[in-house]
Amino acid sequence: MWKYLHNAAQILLHQIHKIMIFKKASYDPFKIIHIFTDSARGSQTFACHFELLIQQFLNYLYFFRLNLAPVNGSDVGVKTDLVTINPSQNMAVNPGPLVRRVSVYGNASLMIPAFAYTVCTAVSIKTLQVLQPIRPQQPVVFFSPYYLKTLDRFWKGLGLKEKRLSTGFMLVNMALELFDDVHLYGFWPFDINLKQQTLQHHYYDNKPPKPFVHAMPEEFVHLLQLHSQGALTLHLQPCL
Repeated sequence: MWKYLHNAAQILLHQIHKIMIFKKASYDPFKIIHIFTDSARGSQTFACHFELLIQQFLNYLYFFRLNLAPVNGSDVGVKTDLVTINPSQNMAVNPGPLVRRVSVYGNASLMIPAFAYTVCTAVSIKTLQVLQPIRPQQPVVFFSPYYLKTLDRFWKGLGLKEKRLSTGFMLVNMALELFDDVHLYGFWPFDINLKQQTLQHHYYDNKPPKPFVHAMPEEFVHLLQLHSQGALTLHLQPCL
């Protein structure tokens, strides 16, 4: 058993390069990061794109997106530097759809929380094996398991009790360590907006999350606190 685990670990280490795709030291201190969730919750994310439309090609702006959320030039924009993939979105049996989905993001890095659960690891490695030879210009990267463990302990120590941190919340934490100006769009965990209008879950569909996994309202409270402290900017109102 242990010999099998050792061999599996060696194969995994051979396939994964321990690199940082974003290094704080290489950034200008005024670099800005914009993070769009797939849970756009109505019009507030759509309208925000127009505020950024003229600026989006400037080299001091970076755009992170979550869970292969669709992009277009009319509202949410297309500029993407990193996009996350939920392991449940893996299509290794028929990789064609997955390859087409990631190709719309150009050369954006593809991030997978491969070590969030043990059941995620195998499917994430398979995704890496499928995409690496076909889309070599799009690095497939994994969150460090040590980073995720440290992050989980840190937020549990601050009273955030949930089975697993959401990918969006993980990404926000990473961005706060790398960028001095962090803007969040679509981080709204409620079914109605500030005008008491009913919202669908995603801006492209109304598929709810799995129950009892995340505690997004509680995460939102912490994001609101970080906003009030000036650590990041939460965009909740339509920009137009």
